[in-house]
Amino acid sequence: MGAAKYCSTHLPARKHRLGRPIRVRFTLFLEIAASISRFQPVLIICQDASALRGRLYGHRERIILIEIPSNDTWARDHGGVTIIEDGRPVILDFVFNGWGLKFPADKDNLITGRLFQTGIWDAAIRHGGLVLEGGGIESDGKGTLLSTTECMLSPNRNPHLTQSDIEACLKDLFGLQRVLWLNNGYLAGDDTDSHIDTLARFCDANTIAYVKCSDPTDEHFDALQKMEAELLAFRTVEGQPYRLAPLPMPDACFDEDGNRLPATYANFLIIPGAVWAPTYNVPHDKAALEILQTIFPEREIIGIDCNPLILQHGSLHCVTMQYPIDLKLSDAIFQ
Repeated sequence: MGAAKYCSTHLPARKHRLGRPIRVRFTLFLEIAASISRFQPVLIICQDASALRGRLYGHRERIILIEIPSNDTWARDHGGVTIIEDGRPVILDFVFNGWGLKFPADKDNLITGRLFQTGIWDAAIRHGGLVLEGGGIESDGKGTLLSTTECMLSPNRNPHLTQSDIEACLKDLFGLQRVLWLNNGYLAGDDTDSHIDTLARFCDANTIAYVKCSDPTDEHFDALQKMEAELLAFRTVEGQPYRLAPLPMPDACFDEDGNRLPATYANFLIIPGAVWAPTYNVPHDKAALEILQTIFPEREIIGIDCNPLILQHGSLHCVTMQYPIDLKLSDAIFQ
């Protein structure tokens, strides 16, 4: 059986930066779940499984519904991170504190442990020992991890640890050879403290896709130029420059109050056989999809309108968390 994704579908509404709740179009979550289920099983955390089953007609045999209370929708950040030890999967359950104490997270922080208690996974679970969100780390799967100092050194995450301390923890937890740190790059409207999955992504061990701003009048221009320079200076384990694949900066997107939203094409989702790419109904969408197709020539590129998600200041990768093929789902779930 292939790897499972899980998409948190409970919509209590993450608060707008100015305090007003915003609700995501519910059908978007159903669209994402149904689309991914074409390729692999999907696990959905929800409040009312019976209400969802009727709306998933035709896809239910590939979608698992489990009722667990939640605060928010961002499975990438509260979801467990899977590693392999001695040939067996282990789920690392990190502390999730609402992106540095910005939003309530008391229920989301318990989701991974509660999932484990259902018996859904044939795996061990262990506390990660850090405040850490999945969107804050990006791995090539070959011993290199990419992250940002803005996020990982946030004083509301692990205030008693230095950068060296955190790097040592990450290396030990994930069996890494090295950590590459970006000191620059941000998106207006982002409340994650510059999660790496909004800025730069490994496509393979030698290729990094990243957000490039080509408009000197855009507020992001200077920071993203500096980030690009950092990426150009990075080297692979073999000492070679990375193949860098610049993604356009989407045309500016705003909420109804005129606040800029963190639209980014870097928040794509890779699964076996396909890449789901966020789109925003702006002119740059077409170019972004074409660039992703050149990066992933053997995969189907599927655009998903993520305007409802950026109203909550996140996008496609943020709302999902993958589990590897080694992490088998319990047969009891399908009985």
